[in-house]
Parts: sequence; C-alpha cells; structure tokens
Amino acid sequence: MATKQTGNLARFMLAPSVLLLFVWMIVPLAFTLWFSFQQYNPLNPIRDGFIGFSNYMLFFNNPAFAAAIINTLLIVVCVLLITIIGGILLALLLDQPMWGQGIVRILVISPFFVMPPVAALVWKNMIMHPGYGVFADIARFFGAQPVDWFAQYPLFSVILIVAWQWLPFATLILLTSLQSLDGEQKEAAEMDGAGFVSRFIYLTLPHLSRAITVVVLIQTIFLLSVYAEILVTTNGGPGYASTNLPFLVYQKALLEFKIGQASAGGIIAVILANIVAFFAMRAVGKNLDK
Repeated sequence: MATKQTGNLARFMLAPSVLLLFVWMIVPLAFTLWFSFQQYNPLNPIRDGFIGFSNYMLFFNNPAFAAAIINTLLIVVCVLLITIIGGILLALLLDQPMWGQGIVRILVISPFFVMPPVAALVWKNMIMHPGYGVFADIARFFGAQPVDWFAQYPLFSVILIVAWQWLPFATLILLTSLQSLDGEQKEAAEMDGAGFVSRFIYLTLPHLSRAITVVVLIQTIFLLSVYAEILVTTNGGPGYASTNLPFLVYQKALLEFKIGQASAGGIIAVILANIVAFFAMRAVGKNLDK
C-alpha cells in the first residue's frame, strides 16, 4: 500500500514537469505541422488555406534543397572528424603532468562558452579577414597572397569555426574518459615492451570508444541545427555554397515570408534529426553493451 502511495506521489510531483515539456515541445511542433499544410503568408493573409503536401513539394523542388542537405551532412561529418581527432590529441596532451595544468585546461575549454554569433564575428573580422586578419598577416609574412576565406572557401570556413567551438567539448569528454584508464594496465603494457603507438591502438583507443560514441551522439544533434555561424559570416553564399537546412528554413520564413514552406522544411529537418539520432543511439547502445 505504501509503495502504491509513493508511486502516485512521484507521478503527481512529475506531472508539472511533464506538462511543461509537452507545452514547450509538442505544441510548437503541432503548430509547425499544421502550417506546413497551409498556404500562409503574413504579408498576404487573404490567400490562406489548406493546400495539402504542396509546401513539401515546393521545398523539395527548391534549387537550394539538395545543396542544403549536402552541406548539412558535410558540416556534421567534417566537424565530427576534426573534433574527435583533435580532441583525442588534446586529451593525450592534457593528461600529461605539466606546470599550470589547471590553467591550460581552462584555456582549452573556454571557446565552448563563447556564443556562436560572437565566435563567428571574431573569426570573420579578426582571424580570417583578407585585409587585416591574423591569417592574412601570416600569409604576408611568408610572402603569400592573403586568402578571402569566406568568398573562396565558404563552407570550409564555417566548418572551421564550428569545429573550433565544439573541440573543447570533445576534449573534455575524452579527457575525463582517459583519466579513468587503469594505471596498472598502462604499466603492464609498458613492462611488456609495448610502445606508445601500440598502447594507444590496443589500450587507449578501445577505452575511449564509449566516450567517442557519446561525443558523436551529442554533437550530431546540435550540428544539425548550425545557423548563427552561417548568418554572421557567409549568409548562405556565395550562391548556395554554405546554405544548410536550418538556414534555408530561415530564408523561407523570415526573408520570403513563406511560412508554409518554412514549416515544411522544419518538419523535414526534424525527421532528418530523428533519423540521425536513431542510428547514433543504436551505435551508442551497441557500444555500451560490449
């Protein structure tokens, strides 16, 4: 009897949180789904009405749609590769005893706390600017011509900025996992004559596999919604060279005021994110079961 009362009390106490979660997530998603079947333009509300799947067809037939999907996936894959490889290298470095180790770790992790628009502005105006940026000064020092990164390599520039932001997160997770590695195993491997490369491949990397899958899962979900970096730096151009799916939805909603098409794009983005998250969760589950 007491157990039943405790269960009812627990459900009662959780009810406000569940209700808040429902209002915060399900209601906006339902409105987005509703508008995706409507012809709604706030500048011309007289033509409103139900048009079925026309918004989805218009969004699919948009010349920028294919480029946006490819760019979205490229951003996710490239940033994951950079952050995981760089995170492992930084974690191995920070795991070594050094003077001022705590300060160094704080400096390495600090870029993660910079807001995306601020980070994009810093990279655009102070680091990658072709006239007075740091990269331009380095190029002139070596007698080379400065590169206009956002005009010549727009997608690569966005990937570099996003990777710089997410590298500290990957480093922190991987460093935490690396520090949990049993020291006796490392000592035994060293006594058996295993070199650094052998220890890394057969001991360290398998130990980091769970942390790597967690990094992949969390970062993938957030990387599918990269938006501010593109808006501040390239504005999706030149052409559609750096336009991803969230930025295309923004263009349809706030520049062209095609709320129906933007809602259809938002639903497509949600479906894509859930598909990626599903496979990522399966990968994490298989890894954790080992």
